[in-house]
Amino acid sequence: IISELNNLVKDVTDALENYDATGATRPIERFVDLLSNWYVRLSRRRFWKTEDDSDKKAAYATLYQCLLTISKLLAPSMPFIADELYRNLILDDDESKNSVHLSDWPDYDAHLIDKNLNEEMRLIQKLVSLGHNARQSAQLKVRQPLSEVVFWAGGKTKDNLIERYAGLISTELNVKKVRWLDSADEAIVYTLHPLPKQLGQKYGSLFPGIREAIKTLDPVDASSKLLGGENVRVIVGSDDIDILPDEIEVRVQSRKGFATAEEGGLVAGLVTDLTEDLIMEGLAREFVRKVQDLRKSNGFDISDRISITYKASGVLNDAIGRHSGYIMGEALALSLDLVEDVEGNEEKIGDHHLIVSLQKS
Repeated sequence: IISELNNLVKDVTDALENYDATGATRPIERFVDLLSNWYVRLSRRRFWKTEDDSDKKAAYATLYQCLLTISKLLAPSMPFIADELYRNLILDDDESKNSVHLSDWPDYDAHLIDKNLNEEMRLIQKLVSLGHNARQSAQLKVRQPLSEVVFWAGGKTKDNLIERYAGLISTELNVKKVRWLDSADEAIVYTLHPLPKQLGQKYGSLFPGIREAIKTLDPVDASSKLLGGENVRVIVGSDDIDILPDEIEVRVQSRKGFATAEEGGLVAGLVTDLTEDLIMEGLAREFVRKVQDLRKSNGFDISDRISITYKASGVLNDAIGRHSGYIMGEALALSLDLVEDVEGNEEKIGDHHLIVSLQKS
């Protein structure tokens, strides 16, 4: 995020020096989305941890630096909001100016801009987004863990990219294993359908030959090119003909046992088969959600430590017992007690009944 922040300062500064108001504001919007929906979410455990260690301080210091810099970059285009944000941030800082409009324009450090890292992280974000789309297509909640997610990038994979970011991807998509596909054919079926209106009008009597030539193409390779915005070439008689992406319809269908999503030649596939262990873990995660909802309705602060008492039926009770350590860690609970008689909120998780009560510790 520090690399992206310095890149943001550079882009906004360059745009303003060229009197490009749009170019000076749109990058800020993209960065705020990156900060809130990526950095903060991925760092939430660093913010919540009880230990006041260097990792927690670094997370807060980085967030503070980002927000303070954003307030300064917003000052020319949104002067009042920028000043309100700035003044809230520097409330206890005696060395800061009283207004963002009296402060210095931020500098960027070119040595802190890592373009390769930025590109890699953007690709990881795209892959994670596709994974979420695949979940939605199969109506599988993120709280339900799955065994594996697989990716295909048309063979244009970076060395060890998945391996280096496997922990991040598996956490974001709630899966146990992450890997590249050797071929997209493992998870999806591509079919190519030439469009008569476009190709017929363009090539006339050559169209029947083009249609037959398209049938001989490798559907995976051709589809990856077309979905990535590239042309494909076919040979009809003595003619080499380039077919444009908008002249062929590429249809994508998931193979049995997979939920998939595709965009721009990138493919994400989730293995949808659920084992007993995965189902039990999913129930435990649903229990955590119920506890967090109840914490909110009770007016507890997000950082308050709590004690949980509950009564649950059947498999749900087994799942809570099996995953008690995870539940207590996620819910910031000092105790998690099964009791026969509990006065609390009656809930349902799937077909399972639950009564749960929270007390602030």
